[in-house]
Amino acid sequence: MAKSQAKNFYYSFVLLDETRKQSMCAVYAFMRYCDDLSDDEGIANRKEALQNWQCDLTAALEGKTVPDHPLWPAFLDTVSRYQIPHEYFYEMIEGVSSDVEPRQIETFEELYRYCYQVASVVGMTVIHIFGFEDPRALGLAEKCGIAFQLTNIMRDIKEDAAMGRRYIPAEELQRFRVDKFEYTPEFFVFMRFQGQRAQLYYDESRELLELVNPKCRASLWALIEIYRRLLHKINSSGYRVLDGRIRLTTMQKLTVVAQAFMRR
Repeated sequence: MAKSQAKNFYYSFVLLDETRKQSMCAVYAFMRYCDDLSDDEGIANRKEALQNWQCDLTAALEGKTVPDHPLWPAFLDTVSRYQIPHEYFYEMIEGVSSDVEPRQIETFEELYRYCYQVASVVGMTVIHIFGFEDPRALGLAEKCGIAFQLTNIMRDIKEDAAMGRRYIPAEELQRFRVDKFEYTPEFFVFMRFQGQRAQLYYDESRELLELVNPKCRASLWALIEIYRRLLHKINSSGYRVLDGRIRLTTMQKLTVVAQAFMRR
């Protein structure tokens, strides 16, 4: 699943030792399955499916019998091995559950909470696998996750709107006088603001790199750098995110991995 679905994450996984790489794949598989349950329109009742998945999670973490699923053994081993707080996984399920129905986020505080649930908890999980001693790393990983998710939201603004998901706060749409997503002077000013805010979170989380296990810094650097370059590509395109999904090419991602390898 990680190889086929983790378009950005997997490139950083290959820089890890085998044990950590497998653990990252296990955590990604869990997170991805949560996300898929919220997005799959072929599931008759997605909210119920997520509730059932949460029950399976509880049973698994408590050592009870759970329905057969290939991810549980590796996932439970990872959670135990790196002492990952269970609350992160419940936050993820709650976050993606909010995507089942169409929604309009009203304030940045509400958006921050959503980003925390679907992205920051991923970052906080990841640094447990990397290893850290300074407790400041958790707060920095939270900010890094916010930066990643804000980047994703900018990139996917048209696609999300088509699914009835408007993550950009309504109060900001009103402030910038953006009634609908189309290329207008107001839209470009609005997107520039979004890009500057995302960049601020990247800048504020920069110190995280120095706080994780030195053996894992190349992997973290690659992961952050791929997302930072994605934001730069969005910015340098003139915020023309409505023309199609902006992404890094495979060669650009491999270049980042090669640069990260040289940093080890």
